Amino acid sequence: MKQGKLIIFSAPSGSGKTTLVHHLLQQPELNLAFSVSVASREKRPNEVDGKDYYFISPEEFQQKIIEEAFVEWEEVYKNNYYGTLKSEVKRLLNEGKNVIFDIDVKGGLNIKKQYPDNSLAIFVQPPSITELKHRLETRQTETPEKIKMRIDKADEEMQYAKDFDVIIINDDLEKAKEEAYHTVKSFLEKHS
Repeated sequence: MKQGKLIIFSAPSGSGKTTLVHHLLQQPELNLAFSVSVASREKRPNEVDGKDYYFISPEEFQQKIIEEAFVEWEEVYKNNYYGTLKSEVKRLLNEGKNVIFDIDVKGGLNIKKQYPDNSLAIFVQPPSITELKHRLETRQTETPEKIKMRIDKADEEMQYAKDFDVIIINDDLEKAKEEAYHTVKSFLEKHS
């Protein structure tokens, strides 16, 4: 059986990476399966445990770090951890799937480092920080303090864009969906 590939989508919060990942998951010919990350934050009203994230407590997360259960993990904000379970990636690859990740920037680069030959790392860039702030405010899911925190982090994350294989600037969603599709499709065809 041929080895599945890893497709990594990273971006500052609010750039549209989740929308692009959901779009790609709806394309059956790409044979993608979503790698569900683990998060130690509170579940948002629209999220489903086991589908969007596996939600666990910070203490449980720290125990998994000790057990070396993660391919990558990061404390994104104080006591707010995100990580990718080794068992999740292995399970999806064993099912013959190409694994797609919707993950923070440092996590994305860590996965790329561990699977350099069969992964594609895509950075989704907002048209500007101003537009990013507008998108986060429009979502109405977070406090002004949280939005400021995310904007400050986005500034930092933008510095890593150059380390990714591909940068998609999401200033037109339909165009970005098309670009993401063609980029992923050609990577999968070239490397199969």
